[in-house]
Amino acid sequence: MTKYGIIASMKITLITFFLSTLFYFSSPKTAGDIVNSNDGNPKDDSLHITSSFPIKMGAISEAYIAEKRHFIDSFYNKNINSPFYSGAFIVVKNGRVIYEDYKGYANARTGQKIDKYTPIHLASVSKVLTSAAILRLVQQDNIMLDQKVTDWLPKFPYKQTTIRILLNHRSGLPHYANFPGMMKKRWNRKKILSNQDVLDLLVQNKFRLRTPNDTHFDYCNTNYIILALIIEKVTGLNYRQAMQELVFKPLGMTNTYVFNYETDRETASKSYRGSTIFPWDQFDALVGDKNIYSTPRDLVKFDLGTYSPDFIKPELLQEAYFGYSAGHVAKPIKDYGLGMRMRFLPPNNEKMIYHNGWWHGNNTSFVPVKKDTVTVVCLGNKYSNRPYSTLSMVSSLFYKKKTEIETPVPTELELGE
Repeated sequence: MTKYGIIASMKITLITFFLSTLFYFSSPKTAGDIVNSNDGNPKDDSLHITSSFPIKMGAISEAYIAEKRHFIDSFYNKNINSPFYSGAFIVVKNGRVIYEDYKGYANARTGQKIDKYTPIHLASVSKVLTSAAILRLVQQDNIMLDQKVTDWLPKFPYKQTTIRILLNHRSGLPHYANFPGMMKKRWNRKKILSNQDVLDLLVQNKFRLRTPNDTHFDYCNTNYIILALIIEKVTGLNYRQAMQELVFKPLGMTNTYVFNYETDRETASKSYRGSTIFPWDQFDALVGDKNIYSTPRDLVKFDLGTYSPDFIKPELLQEAYFGYSAGHVAKPIKDYGLGMRMRFLPPNNEKMIYHNGWWHGNNTSFVPVKKDTVTVVCLGNKYSNRPYSTLSMVSSLFYKKKTEIETPVPTELELGE
């Protein structure tokens, strides 16, 4: 071959390589590219969130993304984004980020800004993850949903209560926040409570149930305190370690952890009302009902994991999405499953599942839209109910009728110290 032939051949090779590269990066990604990282070669793409478990989802078009993004941007800037909001927001379909925003401070004093790696207190969205840990233990044949609590905690004074009944808030247990009023002068206001302390107080005082066992829904954080203790008994690990082994590590939730009151108070994202940090109180060491810190992207990884039977089997997951308290109502509005809330939306009673949270200045919302394989997360660390308006956004965008579910609090209330 002549020198010119060699040069021409090299040119053709370079052009072919350039066109192939251009085609690869400009072409739509397949379902496997988006959500399945089990091939050992996950894509390094800031707009894609991958799952540690094998799942298959359809590709999404740029037209779909553009259409949804326009609506989301308008809603977000009207109802959530404001000078009084601080937090993290994401909308993802099939692992593809459609919309994402971070604003405010994890620590205003040090100037630490919130970004996609910043864990924020999930408040009661933590219950979703505690419930998942229980379901994983059921799947591993370590416990049963209808097993009595006393099988694991023999001194627990309410003999008929089962694990399922704790999960769906039908136990009638007294709220631990009401213990001071119930015990009056016997209550030690200086003691930082542990989960074991809550159990011990139930055992010692044998408080009367608020409602008879398994007869009424009564949302109660005490239920999830007891569930965390059961997780510890079953695994032989403390709740913090057990959640890592059962949920966080398997799903690659690398920016998620259970708060340790003794070691994490200085480094954890702060909780604000206006510009004032909420002070710690004697319930801040309790876990299971709250005190998981996470990010929107890690919660998307969790939701993606629920589409894999290797993480939680579909038949077991359906138990979590089944309503236990509105069966006698012809047209229910609300219900509760196993660590998951639900709304029934007009006109066709479509079921939307979600969980909100509130603790101190943290207001949070987790909305997995199962029928559309979409995940919406809004986490706030500055007291405001703006994150809850995500329910209205989801009902408008992914269901058949616009439904006003939550509206932002008035600005004057957000300004309150």
